Amino acid sequence: MLVRREKTLAAMFRTLIAACFACLPLGAAAEMTLSFYGGIQESPHSRVYFDGDGTIPDQDFRVTWEGRSFEAPPYYGLRATWWRSESFGWGVDFMHAKVYAADETFNAIDPNFTRLEMTDGINALTVNAYRRWPNAWGDFTPYVGGGVGLSVPYVEVTYDGSVTEGYQVTGAAVTWLAGASYPIAEDWAVFGEYKGTFFQVDADLEDGGSFETEVITNALNLGVSFSF
Repeated sequence: MLVRREKTLAAMFRTLIAACFACLPLGAAAEMTLSFYGGIQESPHSRVYFDGDGTIPDQDFRVTWEGRSFEAPPYYGLRATWWRSESFGWGVDFMHAKVYAADETFNAIDPNFTRLEMTDGINALTVNAYRRWPNAWGDFTPYVGGGVGLSVPYVEVTYDGSVTEGYQVTGAAVTWLAGASYPIAEDWAVFGEYKGTFFQVDADLEDGGSFETEVITNALNLGVSFSF
């Protein structure tokens, strides 16, 4: 099941990225911007559901999630934006976040759990639209954006000898953001922003069951961009 999920992941990545390039009219982009960002990412609690597994009993409970943004692998994101005019653009964004179930979750609910996390990424690949206001605040350019795409976590669940580990496409991801950029050279700029992302997680477990939850990440990002 996990192998099929990984093959589906690769196919969906290729399809989504190809669709992005196919939608770009020749000569339509006045500017292209490549961005890298990192920052502080945390997640509020959410309810998790286990159902139909051969080892893990059917149950649901609330999990307190921890982000641990600066522990390896750290939180980061990559973004490519095509600005079709001075004000409007669209692009592709990949974000690598992560969540750990806090220790008190296991102590209070079921000590047979020794791991419940998505720490090689609760990743999102989204296609976003953007609106910006060039130099609206002196040299600062504020912007907003939002988009939809794929939720791609690395699911790690260990329960009494049953181990699930691997990347899976688990549903939709939705993202929204607002920030401002500031030029530091002719083609370079720095930026700061708030970014929120919703992840749908409907994952397969090793012994035949399912693990479901919905995760929201809230992040304060700092990044650098190059335009050409």
